[in-house]
Amino acid sequence: MRLPASRLALLGVLYFVQGLPFGFQATALPVYLRGQGVSLTALGFAGVLALPWGLKVLWAPLVDRYSSSRIGRRKSWILPMQAGLTLTCMAAGMLVSDGGSLKVLLGLILVMNLFAATQDIAVDGLAVDLLRPQELGLGNTVQVVGYKLGMLTGGGLLVWASKYLGWPGLFHGMALLCAVALGVTLLYREAPSRERDAEPTARVEAKTGSWRQWFAVFLTAVRQPGIGWVLLFIGTYKFGETMADVLYKPFLVDAGIPAWQIGQWVGTWGNAASILGSVTGGVLATRMPILGALSLTASLRVLPLMGRWWLATHGVSDAGVIGVTLAEELVGGALTTVMFAFMMSRVDRRIGASHYTLMASIEVWGKAPAAPLAGWLADSTHGLALGYGPVFLLGAGLSVAFLALLIPIRHLQARFVTDVSHENSASQARDESPPVESGTR
Repeated sequence: MRLPASRLALLGVLYFVQGLPFGFQATALPVYLRGQGVSLTALGFAGVLALPWGLKVLWAPLVDRYSSSRIGRRKSWILPMQAGLTLTCMAAGMLVSDGGSLKVLLGLILVMNLFAATQDIAVDGLAVDLLRPQELGLGNTVQVVGYKLGMLTGGGLLVWASKYLGWPGLFHGMALLCAVALGVTLLYREAPSRERDAEPTARVEAKTGSWRQWFAVFLTAVRQPGIGWVLLFIGTYKFGETMADVLYKPFLVDAGIPAWQIGQWVGTWGNAASILGSVTGGVLATRMPILGALSLTASLRVLPLMGRWWLATHGVSDAGVIGVTLAEELVGGALTTVMFAFMMSRVDRRIGASHYTLMASIEVWGKAPAAPLAGWLADSTHGLALGYGPVFLLGAGLSVAFLALLIPIRHLQARFVTDVSHENSASQARDESPPVESGTR
């Protein structure tokens, strides 16, 4: 049975909205701040505004635990977060229009990310509730593509439109898009229980009805045999790639390629290739076993990473830069989608939002040290002065080493699937068995 298009559209809209503030902060905010005379050193700390995305696991249990049954378990959080996003975007637009305090603007952007990251917890939980195992590839394609389109809009299209609308118009445009998503969510009727639950909702709620019971379920989930291998697998899959990514644009600048051309090749064509790769990854995760898709995409990723090393050691050319860029974005996008599908396949659905958020946070923090490490290794002034080529080669080497983790993960996944199958069979047998007569009247 295929996932209804309406549910796919809903997930796409929700993930799109979450990508807006992060896309603005990552791409447009540095341009705006530099135009306001902010120093490059201060710009380096702008990434702190995205801190809620790395810390959201701390309040994920609240999102899982508290909700209104009348509104819906996930809608109870999604609706106020979308309303908050809409209002903060409007406030930022009015602040910029009036020439208000830059510190207040940065505070508003931090709050935007807080609303978006909290909504992401609830939306991930909704996706876990809606998606069947055979739909994880398609569902996670919508997740990744929707988020990337939101980033592209908040950090690209609206920035381009600001030429005509001004910076206040950019924020008002974001507010309008958030308001549209709020309307879509209001029209969605969240089911009180998942259609394919092996256990009735009442039984699940009985297991997680108190904080102590919820925490017991969470501890059971994070104490699964081999969970250390799983978290290491999730936390390191992008480490080598991130080391190469953070240096790639500076490398192209130092190679003499104009900024506008880098924006065209990497920013526009690269993003398009990344989105195409995300779609391809969803198809692979649907048509073949998830670990098979992971093995394929992780292996192919090594080739464009080696291509970056080749460019650094043998010289750049237009064709070489375009080819390496598009190949890396295509394969990297596919790998991301497949990895997210793998993460969702490991979720305990009784605590879906919290469990998935934990793995998503591990994914974020696992690659976080890669950027400063790469910069320090390559920097000739304050670092080890290895240069671009050796660091690109190191990134490729670490990506090759990551493939070794597929060996224990394959063994764990086979055991995990067997255990889930046995549990579902036992649950079905209990549900189909006749009630036992009591010995007393």
